[in-house]
Amino acid sequence: MLLALGFVLCWSSGFIGAKLGVGQASALTLLMWRFVPLALVLVAVAAVVYRARWREWSPRMLGREVGIGLLSQSGYLLTVYAAIQLGVSSGTTALIDGTQPLVAGALSGPLLRQYVSRRQWIGLVLGLTGVIVVTSADASANPAVALWAYGVPFLGMLCLVAATFLERRTEAGAPPLLALSVHCLSSAVVFTVLAASAGVAVPPSTGTFWLSVGWLVLLSTFGGYGLYWLLLRRSGVTRVNALMFLMAPVTTVWGALMFGEPLGWRTVLGLVLGLIAVLVVHRVRPASAENSDDPIAVGR
Repeated sequence: MLLALGFVLCWSSGFIGAKLGVGQASALTLLMWRFVPLALVLVAVAAVVYRARWREWSPRMLGREVGIGLLSQSGYLLTVYAAIQLGVSSGTTALIDGTQPLVAGALSGPLLRQYVSRRQWIGLVLGLTGVIVVTSADASANPAVALWAYGVPFLGMLCLVAATFLERRTEAGAPPLLALSVHCLSSAVVFTVLAASAGVAVPPSTGTFWLSVGWLVLLSTFGGYGLYWLLLRRSGVTRVNALMFLMAPVTTVWGALMFGEPLGWRTVLGLVLGLIAVLVVHRVRPASAENSDDPIAVGR
């Protein structure tokens, strides 16, 4: 439960940090300077700690981790940051991304051969209802934003779903630090090329920009991204993605307090539905069955 709580707070902080940073510079600039120094540090540490493991990797294994990183970091974060820069509020972006559990839950059966019970589906539907309620409220309160902009974070959600299933279908997973190093290095290369091509590679000198960079590196990458893969391997796709329903209400409340984003009764209703959804999904089976035949609780 402590890991789950930390994951929710750290992952939600990513939307807030993005909102803070894109107010100072382009989304590509922020992403480039978030990942370049981070990748250098992680690769240096991983090269020392996992010196033998690097040599054991085949080109196929390395390519798979690169693919996971490009989907879960490059594709996902680029769309999230772009949506916020287009004017979509941090809470709304998190709410749209909150549809991920429904998609992952629906696909876990045919792709991972995991059993999804009726009670889990009830929880997923409740969470989706909460997402729809709060998203509609935020959209009506922010009419200046183009409607197509709300589809941008939806594409990012699909990237994260694809990365999740790609990781779960991997027979032998890399240690979290080693995998994170490859993911961050891949994203650093992508964002550097994109920022340089767009002519926005030079960072601003404002303290707020660098505050957002530190915020995103410490809380979002090490906290949110690291805990995501750790919980994914220990708890399974459905349970971890159920926690994603909490990102939307937490980010919405956080954004309202920090940036004055809209927070009305429909937002509160969505928060309640999200909490109920998580409780329903997490109480699918008694604790004694967690490590036996529950396919959702099996991690690598």
